[in-house]
Amino acid sequence: MSVREDLLYSKEHEWVRIEGTMAYMGITEYAARQLGDIVYVELPSKGMQLASGGRLGIIESVKAVADLHCPVSGQVVEINLDLEIEPQQINLDAHAAWIAVLEIAKAEELKGLLTYAEYQEFLRAIK
Repeated sequence: MSVREDLLYSKEHEWVRIEGTMAYMGITEYAARQLGDIVYVELPSKGMQLASGGRLGIIESVKAVADLHCPVSGQVVEINLDLEIEPQQINLDAHAAWIAVLEIAKAEELKGLLTYAEYQEFLRAIK
């Protein structure tokens, strides 16, 4: 399983890539493997204001349906419409298949996310 060192991670298995004031978000490879074949992703709407820990959307696989949690507060400025047609992109490369981009409202919330090393430790603890 690959975990990218340049990302931040939540304990709900979402990743965040920071580019200036923007946060690209997706689910981790670990989450994608646990879900199995992903068949549907409910995306948030552009312009939505989301709170850290709030619902970003829904992801459905052949095994389960799960809420996507927002790891940082902000306004949705972009969504990955390709996932509506090909949600399995997440299974192919979870770290490339971002779900949404938010303009970060509270940069201090980033401190509550896990670094690569902390996420690796967290994964070892839950196995």
